[in-house]
Amino acid sequence: MSVTLTLPVSIRLRLSAMMFLQFFIWGAWAVTLGTYLLSTRGFSGTETAQAYSAMPWGTIVAPFIVGLVVDRFFAAQKVLAFLHLLGAGLLYYSSTLTDPGSLFWALLAYACCYSPTLALANTVSFHQLADTKTQFPAIRVFGTLGWIAAGWIIGVMGLEAQATPLRIAAGCSALLGVFSLFLPATPPRAAGRKVSVADILGLPALSLLRNRSFAVFVFSSLLLCIPLAFYYNFTNAFLNEQGVVNAAGKMTIGQMSEVAFMLIMPLCFARLGLKWMLMIGMLAWAARYGLFAAGASAHLFSLFYIGIALHGICYDFFFVTGQIYVDQSAPPEIRASAQGFITLVTYGIGMLIGTWLSGMVVDMQSTTAGELVTRDWSAIWLWPAGMAAGIMVIFAFTFKESSANT
Repeated sequence: MSVTLTLPVSIRLRLSAMMFLQFFIWGAWAVTLGTYLLSTRGFSGTETAQAYSAMPWGTIVAPFIVGLVVDRFFAAQKVLAFLHLLGAGLLYYSSTLTDPGSLFWALLAYACCYSPTLALANTVSFHQLADTKTQFPAIRVFGTLGWIAAGWIIGVMGLEAQATPLRIAAGCSALLGVFSLFLPATPPRAAGRKVSVADILGLPALSLLRNRSFAVFVFSSLLLCIPLAFYYNFTNAFLNEQGVVNAAGKMTIGQMSEVAFMLIMPLCFARLGLKWMLMIGMLAWAARYGLFAAGASAHLFSLFYIGIALHGICYDFFFVTGQIYVDQSAPPEIRASAQGFITLVTYGIGMLIGTWLSGMVVDMQSTTAGELVTRDWSAIWLWPAGMAAGIMVIFAFTFKESSANT
């Protein structure tokens, strides 16, 4: 394919709109699902966590769909359309369910549709770009804007405890499904090439574990995603129970912070180095949960907002820095495998463990009197705070930064 350094306006607009809708869909339902299930449907913490576990399972399944099927046989934009259209029906169906078991299976089917589209949206974009490092960020930022827009719309409309966000996401999924048919043609990348299951799972990257520091990083990343799940699954429910108005909208402070800290990351790298960046990211997770716990005890909303604003440091300093570390550590021929492997370990296995644990902790710290359920959020948040702090201490004493990463 011949490319030019100047991306045509029509293609830029279509790719930007694709990213906006891609993350609007996710942000519309995932943030407030816990509030809906806990407060309206009366699900337990474990049952709510079960619903949220669908996405980690989807992350584990997605590489097989993309690597074994899409990359070898089908145009990416057509599969993107099919999966979003099918996902629209599954999301709407999920909004009608009241049984925890049925909802889990419906959301699992949806996650198996949605999770592959994250990689497919990137594939469609990368195929059109001559310089991904300079052109892709300006397109990907519309995904963050889509997530922010979803949060504000759901929050301002007061829909957080309803099934309506699932239906809004279903409508947008149908819209993106149709829109995807008008995206630039993106032929299968690996047509005619043999692809193994080991390649799909990123297992060639296992050779990197012979490096002790890389092994420490992978193990720490897996462990950190356990407390990470507490935030994604239960923060909106926590804020609503504390009486925060437009909690979904205020949670987008985190995405705004993410964009701001992304801009200053190069300066932070130069001043702090890789190890300190990763450690500060871990510390921010512990601090965030500590602020939530203290705010719940003292009824100080300002501590909640500070904790949410730490998202930029939490995400950028650990996860984005981690992706850069993996890219620097892996030889060119296995870099893609290494990134796939770390995604499987973190957003797949780590988040799956964290999702189940978070539900158990919420139930442990809940008291039921008749139909009234009272949750001790201070005690709940101390669990992930302690875990994140402990992981940081272990990382500090076991990870050794090489000169190549400074």
